[in-house]
Amino acid sequence: MIQSMTGYGKSVIQLPTKKITVEIKSLNSKNIDLNARVPSSYREKELTIRNTISKSLVRGKVDFNLYVEVTGEKTNAKVNEVVVKQYMNQLKNVVSVDDVELLKMAIRMPDAMKTEREEIDADEFKTISEAVNEALVAINIYRTDEGKVLEDDFKMRIKNISELLVKVTEIDSDRIDIVKDRLRKAVEDLKEAVDENRFEQELIYYLEKYDITEEKVRLKNHLNYFNEALSTKDSNGKKIGFICQEIGREINTIGSKSNHAPMQQLVVQMKDELEKIKEQALNVL
Repeated sequence: MIQSMTGYGKSVIQLPTKKITVEIKSLNSKNIDLNARVPSSYREKELTIRNTISKSLVRGKVDFNLYVEVTGEKTNAKVNEVVVKQYMNQLKNVVSVDDVELLKMAIRMPDAMKTEREEIDADEFKTISEAVNEALVAINIYRTDEGKVLEDDFKMRIKNISELLVKVTEIDSDRIDIVKDRLRKAVEDLKEAVDENRFEQELIYYLEKYDITEEKVRLKNHLNYFNEALSTKDSNGKKIGFICQEIGREINTIGSKSNHAPMQQLVVQMKDELEKIKEQALNVL
């Protein structure tokens, strides 16, 4: 079973005076790359939240957002009376307006409002942690669903490569005969007498360099191994990537040894299918 690194999870909790929203998004990345946006009043718990997310998601470029909306009458923001009065006294020397207008201007000035830091309540943070876990469950379900789509696509393309390999095998014997005839004709065109035994020895040596039997066997084994990797319990995108490299190596060798246009056309189709697998494999956890 494979998982995608693309996912989204969200959880909303309502406290007596606050509405807290937890949102987690992830994209593909070689390692865990976590960007967290947490209000300053919850900053002391950020490391704990980061560890929880990292253990659950393992890999990916992750954006974590914790939004806090005050819904009750209680607020930590208070008017800084001393500062506001000082602003009003200074503004009197600049503009000629009544005290109400002075207050409107002063309240907009820097440090006119002060926010008292509130300690995080243990029960409140427990509730937030539960919301984080709910969002993680949601994003992992999303990743699993996306992984199923990727898996179906991988199996289809591996099947296509396997079918193309069968076609390569079918035309391989004809290819060798064509290469032999081409070499004989080239020698005959020289109109030179040759030692037939010597020619046969050279021909065998030459044809051995074009033999793709080992490559066909290895490619088939790699394709089977790829399918086995898809069905393992854990998702392992890096392993799939390594197998793709081995598949590509065998396909390239078959192409370079083929010396036969119909076979090279099949190789091009195999490469096209493999490139699509490699693109999608970058998104596998």
